Parts: sequence; C-alpha cells; structure tokens
Amino acid sequence: MYLTDRSAPAGASTDQPRRRGLRPGVAPVVLVLGTVSLITDISSEMVTAVLPLYLVSTLGFSPLAFGTLDGVYNGVSALVQLTGGHLADRIRNHKLLAGLGYGLSALCKPLLLLVSSIGALGTVLALDRTGKGLRTAPRDAMISLSTPTGKQGRAFGVHRAMDTTGAMLGPLAAFLILSAAADGYDAVFGVSACVAVLGVVVLVLFVPGRRQSGTDAHVPGERQPTGTDEPGATASPPVRVREALALLRLPRLRALAGCAALLGLTTVSDAFVYLLLQRRAGIGEQWFTLLPLGTAVVFLLLAVPVGALADRVGRHTVFLAGHAALLTGYALLLWAPDTPALPFLVLALHGVFYAATDGVLPAALADIVPEQLRASGLAIVGTSQALARFCCSLAFGAAWTVWGDGPALAASALGLLCCAAIATRVLRPRGSAA
Repeated sequence: MYLTDRSAPAGASTDQPRRRGLRPGVAPVVLVLGTVSLITDISSEMVTAVLPLYLVSTLGFSPLAFGTLDGVYNGVSALVQLTGGHLADRIRNHKLLAGLGYGLSALCKPLLLLVSSIGALGTVLALDRTGKGLRTAPRDAMISLSTPTGKQGRAFGVHRAMDTTGAMLGPLAAFLILSAAADGYDAVFGVSACVAVLGVVVLVLFVPGRRQSGTDAHVPGERQPTGTDEPGATASPPVRVREALALLRLPRLRALAGCAALLGLTTVSDAFVYLLLQRRAGIGEQWFTLLPLGTAVVFLLLAVPVGALADRVGRHTVFLAGHAALLTGYALLLWAPDTPALPFLVLALHGVFYAATDGVLPAALADIVPEQLRASGLAIVGTSQALARFCCSLAFGAAWTVWGDGPALAASALGLLCCAAIATRVLRPRGSAA
C-alpha cells in the first residue's frame, strides 16, 4: 500500500500529523494526485468544452451522431475500468496503471488535429477514454487506501476540488484560444496535448510508487473490512479474477452499483445539458465554451464541504440529494423562464449535483470493499454507472433526433424521478451513517 507521509519514522503514531498537518486534513498523496488531475483536466476540458459545438456546428453532425460519439466518449472507459482496476490489484502497482492511462490519453490529444470523420473521431475518442478507464480506479484506490475510513468523503472532496479547478481552467483556456487564434479548434487541440504531457510528468516524478504493508495505512484501533487480515499487501498472492468478481456477492456493493447504474440511465450528459441551455437561454456560440466553467466553479466551492457533510450525515443521503438537484435543473430547462438568471441557476444545480455525487460515490465504498480489492470494487461501481450513462447518451441523442429536445428532456426527467425513488428505497440507512 502507500505511505504518503514519508517523513514519519517507522512505528510512529500517524494521528498527530493527521490533526495538525496539511490544512485540508488529507494525506500528501491526495494533494499530489489532485495536482495531476488538475493539470490533466485542463487538457481534457479544453477539448470537451469545444467538442459539442465543433461537431454539431462546424462538422455538421446530427444530434444522433453526436450522441453516439458522446456515448463512446463516456462509455468506453466503463469497460476498461474493470481491466484497469483488476490489473492494479493484481500487480500491486496502482501508480503504474494510472500512469499508463494518463499517458494514453495524452497521446490521443494531437490525433484530434488529423481526423474529421465520425469513424476516425470515434476511434480517437475511444482510445482517449481507454486511458481514462485505465487510470480512474487505480487513482481512486490510492486516495482511498491513504485515508482513514471516516475521512473518505473529505479526501475525495479535496481531490475532486483540485480536479475541478482544472475543469474550470480548461474551458477558460479554450475560450481565450478561440478568441485569439485564427484556426481556433486546431490551436485548442494542440495546446491540450502539451498540457496533458505535463500531467504525466508530474505523476511520474511526484506520486509515490513503492508498495507498503496494508496495515501501515490503517488507523490504529479501527476495524477493517473482511479480507484485510493478511500480514501485508506485499505478502499476498496475486488477486485473481474470481476474487474480484466475488465482490458482487456483497449485498451493499450490489445495491450501490445497481443504484448508480439505475440513476445513470437517466443522467443526461454534460454536453447535452450545455446544448439545451444554450438553446433555452439564447446564449451566443462565442460564449458556449464558458458554460462548463459555471458548473466547475460551483463544484469547486462545494466539493470539500459536501464531502465532509457526507462523512457526517451519510454518503448515500448526500448522493441522492445530488440527483434531486439535477432533477431540479432539468425542470428549469423544461420550464425555460424568460429570465437572465436561468443559465446561472441551471449551472449552479449542475455543480451541486457533481459535488454531491462524483467524490461521494467512491467514498461510500471505503467500508465495503477490502483493501486488496479496493481498485476492483471501485471499478465495478464506476463501470456500472458509466455504462448506464453511455446508454443514456445514445438514447437521448436518438430521442432528440426523432422527437425534439423538449420531449427527450421530459422523458429523462420523468425517468430520473422514478429511478431516484427506487434508489432512495434501496439505499435507505439501516443503522449505519456510512
């Protein structure tokens, strides 16, 4: 496992550094991984911010074609997450798998300069999301394994806040490049590639990669989940696929993965939300790339306090409350009142949704999945959610093409309401705040 405070002598109590150390109250590795995610998200969100407009307005893709590509963009990583999570647990080297994922995504950015057909774009986006799928579970496992169970929400909140800082800076950078460059889209893709390489360099140089005993990351006196009673990660045999799949026999994991998938089936992708908001509010194309910035600002401000709130009042409760905020945003888009506040309200609710779900969902696994299978457990839940969102992108794009954007959004809102009601019943607390 990972010792993130390498200055502490062997056998020294780790309670004091946790109390008076870093201001956010998290392990140093969380901040380093947050820095890597910040840089990488600047690169990724530069592309994400311009991609919907580039495909629909410049290349003339239909909503169905865009929905297909958007589904590929969000769905391919789901299938790869299982592989990345299992391999990270099997070889006991989370940093290696995460580095391969970040590196593959960095290689794909300059390829966007060379392709324009739907097939070629789909291939490049699939490779980029393959990199994301490889890195997500190992990265989140490093965060989880370096953090006490009671502080998982805060740790993931800090990481997601730093990650979202990149998501905030990426669209802003894209906006400035499009305003200044003659061939704006090519310039965005080129700068994005350079920034992605910088993120890989920071990961390689500053993220600790040595393996430690699993008990070193434990809080003294804290009971660990079943399956962590081995003397140490380095002494354990390689994790087999059968052991990873056996996690599905855990009732709480099945419930969490099932609800994440159910809610993901009616969660409209960010790109469609921004396209709908642009049409409903009459926002000019030159301002389109700034819409993700609104979501990112709210996410950044709320990620840490909402994560800490989830540690106190219950992660399932906060997770479901985030979907209630998203449903309210859908209602506002359907109503579309003639007010200048509409974009701000919708983007604020969108940011609340991410603050209450993106880091809270992996934090909820801390007391469910054994340490030596943590990456696999994270991958199972993440895959169920991502595959569901992939299906939603395809269905929403098709519904928009056939029925129009209003009926498509109304169907998604009604579906989300029903799925949230089911998830509330399945995830209702049973005597445990976590």
